[in-house]
Amino acid sequence: MSAKLNVRNIRKRYGAVQALNGVSFHIDAGEILGLLGANGAGKTTAVESIAGLCEPDSGTVEVCGIDACRHPNEAKQRMGLALSATSLQDKITPREAIENFGSFYRHRVRTEALLERFDLNGKADQPFETLSTGQRQRLALALAFVNEPELLILDEPSAGLDPDARRNMQASVREMKEGGGAVLLTTHDMEEARQLCDRLVVIHLGRVVAEGSPASLISGSRTTTTVSLRLTPSLDPQSLSSIDGISAVECNGAIVSFATADVNRALAQLIPLLNSRAIAITELHAQKATLEEVVSALMNQN
Repeated sequence: MSAKLNVRNIRKRYGAVQALNGVSFHIDAGEILGLLGANGAGKTTAVESIAGLCEPDSGTVEVCGIDACRHPNEAKQRMGLALSATSLQDKITPREAIENFGSFYRHRVRTEALLERFDLNGKADQPFETLSTGQRQRLALALAFVNEPELLILDEPSAGLDPDARRNMQASVREMKEGGGAVLLTTHDMEEARQLCDRLVVIHLGRVVAEGSPASLISGSRTTTTVSLRLTPSLDPQSLSSIDGISAVECNGAIVSFATADVNRALAQLIPLLNSRAIAITELHAQKATLEEVVSALMNQN
């Protein structure tokens, strides 16, 4: 599949702060990529560099095969952008905003279609200053789709949206993917990232520290797994002190739980202990770290 976005070794410094330090990633047609990281990690600078809001000190950004640094206007014809906060003139209406934004593009979607799609018909002719936070965010999404972009960049798109609006936003993102478009999504909502994104790129201190599908990041992480067992009869948790590599041991009646980085090794030591005391396992659950825990661990590794 052809890449809709290629970011190669971009660097950006603000005074003494190295905001981006050799960041590279790509997004293929028909793919949603999540850009994750803590505040200050470099996500916003990466988004602004791709969107043409700032110019990287070095490296290249290609949008649909176009060098976005050398030909920014042509690249912008192919992309849509919705930032985490949208500010427009107080008196402009959603209809006027869509008309005005659409006039900058060679190809555009009908205003009425966007008002309908993002549930703005009831506010189409009301001043921007009267819109709620959620309505402003829906208008920002409508403006991002105004040119039917091949690359869609969404910075915290769910912020301020109610559950129905969030589902509609996610449906629009999936429709774009199914139509062969590409989406770059930044979010602090790990469940949204897990559900929507085909791949994730994790940035920390201006560098890419991990990349892969949500499932592969979780399965390949070194974060611990929580193991919970129901035993008959019960076991004194002090008995587990001889087992290597376990922590956070808790006992609640017949249920014993602990954390370990190596489940197989822990169980290989535990089962002979249980057998020697004629204790049976009646239930066993092993829960790998969540995506949020994995990303948090990556953020704290340096």
